[in-house]
This record gives sequence, structure tokens and C-alpha cells, in this order.
Amino acid sequence: MPVVVVESPAKAKTINKYLGPGFTVLASYGHVRDLPPKNGSVDPENDFEMLWEIASDSKKHVKAIADALAQDNVLILATDPDREGEAISWHLEQTLRNRKSIRKDTPVSRVVFNAITKSAVTEAMKHPRQVDGPLVDAYLARRALDYLVGFNLSPVLWRKLPGAKSAGRVQSVCLRLIVEREMEIEAFRAREYWTVKAQLQTPRGQGYEARLTVLGGRKLDKFSIETQAAADLAVQAVTSRDLHVASVEAKPASRNPSPPFMTSTLQQEASRKFGMGARQTMSTAQRLYEAGHITYMRTDGIDMAPEAVTAARAAIKDRYGANYVPDAPRIYKNKAKNAQEAHECIRPTDMTQDAAALRITDNDQRKLYDLIWKRTLASQMEAARLERTTVDIASNDSQVELRATGQVMLFDGFMRVYEEGRDDSVDDDDKRLPQIMQGEAAKKDSVTPEQHFTQPPPRYTEATLVKRMEELGIGRPSTYASIVTTIQDREYVRKEGNRLIPEDKGRLVTAFLSNYFQKYIEYDFTADLEAQLDDVSAGERNYKDVLARFWRDFSAAIAETADLRIGEVLDKINEVLEPHLFPAKEDGSDPRLCPHCGEGRLSMRTARSGGAFIGCSNYPECRYTRAFGPPSEDGDDTGGIPPDGKVLGEDAGARIYAFKGRFGPYVQRGEVTEDTKKPPRQSIPKEWPPEEVDLPQAVKLLSLPRAIGPHPEDGVMVWANIGRYGPYIKHAESTSDRGGTNANLEGIDEVFTVGMNRAVQLLAEKVASRGGARGAKTLRALGEHPTEGGPIDIMEGKYGAYVKWGKVNATLPKDSDVAQVTMDEALALIVEKAPKSGAKRKAAPKKTPAKAGAKAGAKAGAKTPAAKKTTAPKTATKKPAAKKTAPKKPTKPASSDDDEGEVFE
Repeated sequence: MPVVVVESPAKAKTINKYLGPGFTVLASYGHVRDLPPKNGSVDPENDFEMLWEIASDSKKHVKAIADALAQDNVLILATDPDREGEAISWHLEQTLRNRKSIRKDTPVSRVVFNAITKSAVTEAMKHPRQVDGPLVDAYLARRALDYLVGFNLSPVLWRKLPGAKSAGRVQSVCLRLIVEREMEIEAFRAREYWTVKAQLQTPRGQGYEARLTVLGGRKLDKFSIETQAAADLAVQAVTSRDLHVASVEAKPASRNPSPPFMTSTLQQEASRKFGMGARQTMSTAQRLYEAGHITYMRTDGIDMAPEAVTAARAAIKDRYGANYVPDAPRIYKNKAKNAQEAHECIRPTDMTQDAAALRITDNDQRKLYDLIWKRTLASQMEAARLERTTVDIASNDSQVELRATGQVMLFDGFMRVYEEGRDDSVDDDDKRLPQIMQGEAAKKDSVTPEQHFTQPPPRYTEATLVKRMEELGIGRPSTYASIVTTIQDREYVRKEGNRLIPEDKGRLVTAFLSNYFQKYIEYDFTADLEAQLDDVSAGERNYKDVLARFWRDFSAAIAETADLRIGEVLDKINEVLEPHLFPAKEDGSDPRLCPHCGEGRLSMRTARSGGAFIGCSNYPECRYTRAFGPPSEDGDDTGGIPPDGKVLGEDAGARIYAFKGRFGPYVQRGEVTEDTKKPPRQSIPKEWPPEEVDLPQAVKLLSLPRAIGPHPEDGVMVWANIGRYGPYIKHAESTSDRGGTNANLEGIDEVFTVGMNRAVQLLAEKVASRGGARGAKTLRALGEHPTEGGPIDIMEGKYGAYVKWGKVNATLPKDSDVAQVTMDEALALIVEKAPKSGAKRKAAPKKTPAKAGAKAGAKAGAKTPAAKKTTAPKTATKKPAAKKTAPKKPTKPASSDDDEGEVFE
């Protein structure tokens, strides 16, 4: 039987059903190899040789495929029909050849299908081909570029800009878009303007609205009336004159449907209509594709297969009638220059099946399928027919003219099914007008002025950002979602509502790159590089020539930053951001003069955490700070707290202060001294106005974290505290413990009042929501640990029964009989499992009071039997060598901009 390999087990299951018992269908679970995150994985000095490494999770999947090939000597690679799919097939073939699983006589072929339906799969099997070399070359070029940028530029950021995490070939350009839009918004100055509207009436008593368009015989533009005084004069000019209908013009109009979805437009519309992020949209679409409901979801194409067009027209006729089907099919031309991305549009595989007929239970999948189905049918429907009417009303002396507009829907056409969403509201003048006759009088019911202000450009949403990237030629369908997600994961950008707002780190990284690596975040440069990669995929350019040309200039730019000092970098960023951070004052005074001491000079500072703030050069004599960004309009950047702090009172013999810190207001117990360099501090919650915080509130804050008590199930402490994301409870040995379970509290006050019963309930709900083990059914209690204490139980788990002792969970062998497992067998499993957990093997505390339990746990942790077996595995001795070349932060900075984050479950 031939061995067929696809990416995911869900896809494998569906295809296996179509192909029948004559084939073995296996999943690779995505990419099986990648560049290891260390220096030297791409070697520019050795013709850009790339050293690939099989992921640890992939080894078992590769073995399963190799084992199958040992029995069936035919390999068919059926991964997705795009660049990433071609790359997975290439990696699989190379890996299997390296391990001699593919013999000289083993036929290896590649098949592609755009939809997971029986007809599409069986037809594809009739037309096998070889792996597409140019497509693989394009993948190799992108992966090498992403690596070279990530592993060379990211360390420069770490050294020169504390707190920066990484830079990417495309993500940095995307970040620049968001930062520049925010600076446009901050630099925006609203401009006032006025309009005049009149409520008019026909001789038959029917009302309609008109707006003033001509005043004093001159046509008005947007800013012709700039003040209320001018608006009042305009109102007077209208009210003092009799008006008549000068002309009535009715014109037929039509609206054509939008083309069917491609990747970018699907992401945009899902964001507009459902608020779905780009990654969420693609993950949901992938599920629909793997279930056989839609065609492949990563495409630049908007054309539709002829048989699909025929099916859509038939479905429209059956549902809505023949008058909704145009005489000829609608033909949509692909705009994509890159044929490898321009597959067929995203459409349903069966045009007759709406979401209700498919009985899709998942809410996101149902909504997205309904959107795709409606858009596809609408794209082949008749145009909507309208009649647009324009009425001009004038005074007898022609000094004043007003205009009324409206439209009437004559035939709804495609709009019966679907209408595309908009990113920003637009006045369509779609009001219906009454019957108005030329020459008749227009009676004035009212004439009113209306004040307006120009609005700043809107912040990007994920939808509008993807649209802008597409317009600029940045990124490709397989990269949009991952790029937008990456800049949020790096904490360079945050999302409020649906809008993307740059964080301080994002601004600083963009300012740094704009000055020292300007070429590499230019839109034209990035788009041109994408075009070169498209040429590679088309077989028109050698990918190593592209890499060599890029590396020659990029390595020189890296070398030029070697001698840069952090002080120089900050001075340069201060200079670049000066118009934004220190805008000119109306009185002409120095905007960088410290408003507190009157002597120091304000400048941008950074902290190790990566945050930025504005501080005085006279620190520590002057402690003035304000938030990073332009000064507030009212001039008060202290948050109601003086730069030297405010004394709130005394508690337990120590003064309690309120300070305005670089990252927000906080309270402090006592003073900074040689012996106490970091006195107890606690941030003031956003919900509490800093200027209103009093002594009792400050003392309550300084009492945090608050110990609620030991958890009744395991004796481990439960704490209440306020963190970066608000109030929460934590189940762990201490609040600094990175492990444990956290659950959010509803409000700040609950931090000081929540009891154990409520805490246990919240923790259980949190664990249940993420499929955790707490609350799992106990199948059998074995008793206390014979030497260390703490109950040992056999629990029911998602993947089978397991032994639980404290924080150690050891899976039972599949053939184990729960009723026959002995204590000795359980202890052996615990000893074997504990060293692999990576924890400091503290024994499970007994159910004793908090302090006694903590001491007993610590003491037991020193005696645990597993502590004797601390020798690292032999393979671990290789790790130190990698540290000499690999950057220390973060473990994988060179993440590919092409990583879409597919789900291969």
C-alpha cells in the first residue's frame, strides 16, 4: 500500500476515508525540521549552507512514516498546495533519504489538491508530480533571510536598547506602520468647521433635508465656514431668502458584488464583522478546510474553478430565482504576481450547503463558513440596481444654494445575500426623498448650523493593517497572521478593543531601526525583496544570489553598530523623537527644561525591563519623571503627586509615602537608606485615582500579597494579590513561584476580602477551563508516601490513568490494572518521573498549618530519594558548547515571519 503523508491527523483521517484501505495515510504534524536557534545554522561564508535539525516532537512522527515505508515501498507527499506545504514535503523527503528509509527504487511523488473532497483528492492522485524545486528555493531563501536578520539584528537590540526582544525582516516593517500611525495621531491638531442644514417641505407637506453648498454665489468647500459667527451669517442668508427647486436629476446606478475571498480579504472581513483576529480567523478556516467544507485558505487568488461557478449559479437560481443570476458568469482576475500563492479563491466545496445544512457546532466555524458561503454566492449574483436623485434648491438671486440627495433600491440583487463591511463609517446618502418637482417652492421649516472637527487618522485594526501590508506588498498570505501576532507577543504592540497601539518598546525599537538600519525597514525595500522572492518561486532568479546581495549590505550595517554606546543610542533617539516627546511651547520657552527644578534637562531614559520614561538630568537631586510620550495638555504630568512624593502618614513607626514613578504611581513604606535600598512598595491600581489614595488604602496595598491560607486539598498556600493585569489569586508556595495556578478576581476590593471557599471555587473553575488535573476523579487512594509524606493517588486523566504525588504526575503503563497497582510500583514511577519534571522535587506537604507545612515541605525536599540521582543525561554535556555562540536572550529570536502557527492536532 502506498504511504500518503499530510500535515495533520484531522486531514489524514478525512483523506484516508476517501482513498480507502489501499493506502496508509499518516500525518507529519507540520514541519519536521527547522534551523536550530543558535549561531551557525545559516553559514554565509559557506555558500549559505543551512544546518537543519529534526524537532524532538517530530522524531516519533518521522519514525512512524519510516516504519510504514519499510512495509510499503511507495511514498506520496500530499501536503498543502503552497510554499510551506512544498517545504514540508521537501523536508520529509530529505529526512527520510538521510535515514535510508527511501530506497533507490522507492517511487516518491507529490500531489496537491485545493479542497479536501473525494473528487478533488481522487483527481489529484491521478496527476502526481515531483517536489517543486523553485518553490522550495523560495522557502529556503525566506527562512535564511529571517534567520540572518533575527540572529544578527536581535543581539544588537539587546546590547544597545535594554528591554528590546527581537527584530524581524517583516515584523519590524509592520511595527513601523503602527508606530508611524500613532505619531500621526499624536501630531494631529483638530480643525474646526461648520455646515448648515435646512429642513425643507414640498407644497404637498412632505419633508426632506438639504445642506448648504453655495453661499454668496461661491461654492463652499469643507473649511469655507470656520467659525460659529460665519455659520450664523450663513444661516441668516438662507432664512432671509425664499427658495425654489432649481433642478431635479435622477440617475440609474448599480452596485456590483465584491469578488470572493482570498486570505487577506477574509481576515479583514472577519475582523470587521466578528472582531476575529488574523490568527483566530486562519485557525478557524483551517478547521473548515480539514473538514472538507472550504477550499484551501492561504491564497492570493480570487478566480473560481469553472465547475464551482456553475454550481454557484445553480444554487443561486434554486434559492433566489433566475432573476438573481446574471446572463453571463462573473469572471474575476487574479491580481497576484506570484502564481504559487494564487490558488483558487476561498469558497465552499458544496455551494448548496449553508451553515445550517452542515450543522457546524463550533460557533467560530459556523460564523466563518456562513461568511464565506454568502460572499461566494454573492460574487456570482446580479448587480443591485439603484436610482440616485440629486435636487438643487436655490434662492431667486442665486446667492444661496442647497442640495438634497437620496437613493432608492430598485432591485436588491446580491445585497439580498451579502454586503461587504467597512472599516470606517461612510455617508452613503441613501435616504429616500419624497416626490419633488422642478420649479416648485421649498418651504423652510428650520435652518441650523452644525459644528464639526476634523478627526485624526484611525488606529490600525488587524484588518486595516493586513490591508495596508497588502497594498505595500509586504508579507504574503502565509505570513499576515503570524506577523500581526508576533509584534503583540513581543509586547511591542497591544490591542485595545480592535485597535493596535504601540507600546514604549515598540516605539524605541522603531526609532532605533529607523536610524541605524533605515534601509531594512523601508516599505519599498521590503516589497522589492518580496518581489525577488516571488521571482525565485517562479524559477526566474537564483535564491543564493538574492541572499548574497542582501547579506553583503546587511552585514556591513551590523558591523557599523559594533562601537555604538548606549548613551549615543539614547541621545540619537532623543533627537529623533524630540518633536514628539518635547513639542514646542506656545510661549517659546525651552520644552526640555525640567518644570520641577528649573535647571535640569529632560530626556528619554530606559529601564532594564524595556520601559521608557522621561526624566530630569539632575537625578537624583531632582526626581521629576513623566510617562514616555508628549506632555499632557494641562501641563500636569505628576498624577496629583509631587516629584518628591507625598507623605500620607505613619504606620507601625514608618512613614508611608505616595510617589509618581517612571512606570506609574506607587506607595512606599519608609525611606531609601544604605541599609534599605528597596523599601516595600506597591503600585497604586489604575482604578484608584493616585491623588485620592489615603493612609488606610496605602497600608492595605503594602500588606499584599495577602495569604488566604493553605489549600484544603494539598496544603499549598493560596494568595491574593494585584498584578500587572489586575487582581488575582495564586495557588503556589509563594507569589514569586512561576508555577502554580492563577485565577482572576472581579475587583480590587476582593483582594482584601476573598475567603478560602471562594478561592477554591475560582481555582477549580480556572483549572477546569484549561483542562487541568485539579478536580480530576480519584480512581484509587494508595496511601501516604512512606518516607516523605503526602498522599499518593491514582487519578483519571485525559490520556489515561496516572499516579499523583504532590506536583509529580506519572502516567501508568497502558496495560496496567488500576486495582492491582502496588505502592512499590507507584513509588518507582514517581522516582523515574520526578527528575524529568524540572522541578526542585519538594515533597508534597502534609495537611498541616501553613508554616509547619511549608517547613516540612522544605525539609522533605532536601531528603527526597530522587535527589541522589542528579547526574545529567550524557547528551546534556553538549549544551555548554552552544552557549559560546548562541545569544542568551530569548531562546528563539529568529522566529520565521512565515510561521503561520497552524494547528496540527
